[in-house]
Order: sequence, then structure tokens, then C-alpha cells
Amino acid sequence: MSKIPAHIIDEIMQTSRIEEVIGEFVNLKRAGSNLKGLSPFTDEKTPSFVVSPAKQIFKCFSTSKGGSVVTFLMEKEHFTYPEALRWLADKYNIQIPEDEPATAEQLAAITERESLYIINDFAKNYFAQNLLESDEGKAVALSYFEERGFRKDIIQKFQLGYCINSGDDFTKAALKKGYKLDYLEKVGLVKTKEDRSFDFFRGRVMFPIHSVSGRVLGFGGRTLFTDKKVAKYFNSPESIIYNKSEILYGLHFSKGDIIKYDNCFLCEGYTDVISMYQAGIQNVVSSSGTSLTKDQIKLIRRYTQNITILYDGDPAGIKASFRGIDLILEEGMNVKVVLFPEGEDPDSYSKKASTSELEAYIQEHTQDFISFKADILLKNGETDPIKKAELIREIVHSVALIPDQITRTVYLQQIASQFDIQESIISNELMKLRKNVLSKQLQTPELNQLQVPTQVEEVQTNEPTLENNAENSEHDLIRILIKFGTRVIEVEQLDEQGEATTAETSVTEFICHELDKDELAFEHPKFAKIHQLIVEGLAENQLLSSTYFRQLEDQTIVQFVSDIESQEYELSTKWLSQYNITTRSESDRLQEAVFHSIYNFKSSKIEAHIRSIQVRLKEAESMSDEELLDALSEQMTYEKIKIAFAEKLGRIILR
Repeated sequence: MSKIPAHIIDEIMQTSRIEEVIGEFVNLKRAGSNLKGLSPFTDEKTPSFVVSPAKQIFKCFSTSKGGSVVTFLMEKEHFTYPEALRWLADKYNIQIPEDEPATAEQLAAITERESLYIINDFAKNYFAQNLLESDEGKAVALSYFEERGFRKDIIQKFQLGYCINSGDDFTKAALKKGYKLDYLEKVGLVKTKEDRSFDFFRGRVMFPIHSVSGRVLGFGGRTLFTDKKVAKYFNSPESIIYNKSEILYGLHFSKGDIIKYDNCFLCEGYTDVISMYQAGIQNVVSSSGTSLTKDQIKLIRRYTQNITILYDGDPAGIKASFRGIDLILEEGMNVKVVLFPEGEDPDSYSKKASTSELEAYIQEHTQDFISFKADILLKNGETDPIKKAELIREIVHSVALIPDQITRTVYLQQIASQFDIQESIISNELMKLRKNVLSKQLQTPELNQLQVPTQVEEVQTNEPTLENNAENSEHDLIRILIKFGTRVIEVEQLDEQGEATTAETSVTEFICHELDKDELAFEHPKFAKIHQLIVEGLAENQLLSSTYFRQLEDQTIVQFVSDIESQEYELSTKWLSQYNITTRSESDRLQEAVFHSIYNFKSSKIEAHIRSIQVRLKEAESMSDEELLDALSEQMTYEKIKIAFAEKLGRIILR
């Protein structure tokens, strides 16, 4: 890819709104001047993910990740820096100069992960073109979709396609384009047997499977043949970009409506999602024919706490899916159930009914999981006391999985009322089952791997070292430069007559002058790089602000700057209005803070010099008397300077 011009990067960063972009991945809610939500990087039940619209940064306190909108896309979607910028440019309709066509050599240089994404994108477009433009595609596949009642706009929205049934049509096209056979095999589009490569999905209609941001992770392919020996559906194999247990089909299209209606309809297949979406119910996703997993539930939980499962009328399949309900409850989410008439599923029923009729059916037939389980498990056995006891125990077991005590209590009361049984009996059974649940949770590998450090280990860990002091002082001085570099302070200096006077200067100029005067440098590579950028900016008569650093390609610097900014806290006006207490922030005492930071930095350098001299003195046997005296004299000089710094904190004068 060609380099994106600097002025285009500036436009992308200035136009992009971090709250809008992250809002496509995380359900954000207002928390003061910030927005808060569940972390998309880890499993958590209490929101610790914060977005600052004012500063255009995010901070995940669960994982310590943080940075700009570009950082988020790189972390969440595994984009490269240019890809993240291009994604944002596409979202905000910003034109980027066209690239030269990629050569085979350039394609080979792209990372494996990005190569797989590029191949899947090529395949998606190729299959869609086959469907809409080739004779075979129109005659076989397009007619199939039209017979299923799919409108052309819906076919194009979900990017449906067709793999020609010739054996190696796609394989030839991909190899001709310059894609590696190895990568084509890794994403499962091509298979090789006995030195013969062929299309894995030949003769199948194609359903691209998207990430939340819209990248193609894999495909589902449905055969159009009636041969019972041929599997009805094939799915892409798992790869470094596709893990089916962490993906929900349709989420890319439905996440906005899931947030809007605070509910997610969950069904089984691809066509269920597409038909429901076409019928006007668009907060719908599918587990793609696989058993519901915890990762899929956590994915939904980023957008809503409410899941409504849409079941078809197959009793055997319904009983097998009870585990999914338990998993949802275990994650602390609310679950409802809708059962379609026997022989119907969301796909078929949504085609028979109008949108209003479909909505009415769902509303009228939505059940809580207790009533649903009771209806299914007691069917044809209402009078059997043994079956009834098993049912109650089965339902109480599900309630025992719920982490929230109040919710458990409410369900306990409902069970007692519905089955006309004493609450105390249900409560005792619930307590026994709850203990079993907690016992199993305590045996999880994650908990077993946690080790509480001993007191000795804590002392060793927390003992300050010279290296820690030096790095901390470097960190603090760079922090001051980034946060307040463009601010002006007053410093003392000598005029032409040698008289003391004061002058205004920027924090950046003052600090850089002090470091240059004493020939001091940063040891930590990240801080040294930031300092070098600041010095280069001064040479161009530019004072670099935090905004500049948040736009850099180096995400270690972007995250560092975002961490600095996310540590700022807003002071409540109540301190002044209610308690008559005036608070002073670091900004209010900026000059003092700048001088103090420089003192600590210089002091740490002096300590490092003293320590190096002490190391040399330990090897005094190998030193001559003159070298020994020089070393002692040097140490005494540095000790005096150290004392002078301690006595005259903030009395650094420009010369």
C-alpha cells in the first residue's frame, strides 16, 4: 500500500469521532462527560471501558489498553495502521489517493493475517459477481434465492454469492491474481489432493461471515443438490482470523438495532437472519447452526443484556438447546423464548406473515424460560409427579446459575407460585445447587492459576530500585512535556547587565533548554523517541501537543499519551460551592510542577553517576592512587550537587 499523505491523516483524525466508531462495537452509556461500557477486549460484568469524546481517547482499565480511535481499530480488528486509517476514511467519506495495483511481491510482503483478509474479500466479490452476472449463477443460484423470497437489495446487502460448479474456477482466478495457494488453503477456499487443487465450495451458494466491523472472516456454503450423501452446509475451517465460537452471523448488520431496541433475537441459521431482517426485524443474529457458546453470549452482552431465542417447532432440537439458556443465565443476562408453530422456523414464518403480524406473533408468544421449560418438559406428562419433580429440579438448577441474588429470589418466588410449592423447599434446593455451581467455578483453571504472593515476595517486588527511580523521573518529565508543553511559564534569567529578571517561555522550550545545557538524555527508548520528536518540532518552530502524538503510527506512544490523559480527573464543583474548599490542580501550580519534575530528573541522573562511581571504587585494587583520588573527588562533587538540588528545589535559572 502506498503511504497516506500527512494532510489526509490529519483530516481523518480530525473528522473521526471516537464515540461513533467505538459505539459500533460497544454499547456505550453516558457517565458524566465520558461514555462507559463493557470492555471488548476481555470478559467483564462491571463496565470499566471509558471513552472520552472531549479528548478523543479510550481507556480500558481491565486490560490497560488505551489510545486513539486508530489504536482501538488496530487492537479490536487487528488492522494495521494504514488499514485503520483507510477504514475510517471509508466511514467518513474521505478520499485517499489511489494505490498502484499490488504486485505478487507486495502481496507476499503483507502479513499472513492481512493476506487472509484480502483473500476472503476477493472471494466475497468474486462469488457475488458469479451470482449476479454469470449465466450459471443467475440460472442456478440467483433463482434459488429468489425462490426463497429474498429481494435483490437484501441479497446485495448480505453480499450473497455463488461458487461456480466447475471444480477449480475460483482457484484459477485466485492464483492468477497472485494469491498464495498456501493461504487459499488456510482460509478453506481451496483444497489440494494428490497435487490437484480444487474449489472447496464448488456448486454452493455462499454466505459471507463478517466481523463486527464488516471484514469477511469466512464463509458458509449451502449445496443446491438433493444428494443425501452431500452435506447440506459447509463452513470455512477455523483459522487465525476465524473462530466460529466467537462469531455471530449478522451482527455486523444488526448491532445498531440491538442497541436501539435493547434486545437481541437469536436464531439458528443464515436464512433465518436474512428473512427476519428483510421482514423488518433487524436486531437479529444467528449462531450459524452451532451450539451457543459463552464467547457468543459475551459478544451480545456488549450491546444488550436481553436475549430472545427464536425456536422452530422441532421438540428434539429445543430440548438439546436448553444448555444455551443456562449459559445465558450464567452470564447474568435476561433470556426470553419464542416458539414458532411446529414445522415453522423464523425463515419460513417471516415469509408467510407481514411485518406487523410477525411482530404481533413474537410479542404474544414471548415466554420466560421457566414457563418455556415447563411447557416443553411437562408435555404429555402433566399428571406424573416424578416428571414434575424432575422439571422443578431442572428449572431450579437453571436459576442457581444466575449470579445476581435478587434475580434468583424473584425467580424462586415465581417457581413456588407456578408449581404451588413452598418457597422454603425451593430455597433449600436452590442453595444446594448454588453451592455446586460455585464449587465448579472455583475449580476453573483461571482461578487455580492465581497465586497470592507471600509477604517476602511483596517486599521484594515493592522495594524501589535506582532503575525504577530513573524511569519514573523520565516518565514524569515526558508527561509534563506532553500535557503542558505548549503552556507558558515565567522563569528567572540574567539580562545583558547580569541582573536577575523574569521572562516568559513555553514549558517545552524551558525543559529542552535545561536538558541540552547539561547534556542530559532519556534512557528509556520510548521516552527518548518522544523527546527527539519534540526537539525536531522546536527546530521547525513548532510546539507539539498531545493531539500530535495521538496521530502517530507508533501505537506505544499513542497509548502512553492516552494513559496520561485518562489519568486526569474532573474535580467536583461541590468542593467549592458546598464545602467552601478551593482545590489546586497540577495545572494551577504548573511552574512548581515543571521545576519539581526537572529536579527529579536531574537528581536521578546524579544518583546514577554516583552509583557508577561507587561501582568503580569497589574495584579500587585495580586503580592507581591518582585514579582513586579522581573518583573520590568526582563523587564528592556530585554529592554536593545533589545536596544543592535538595536545598534549592525550583531555583533552576536560565543562563
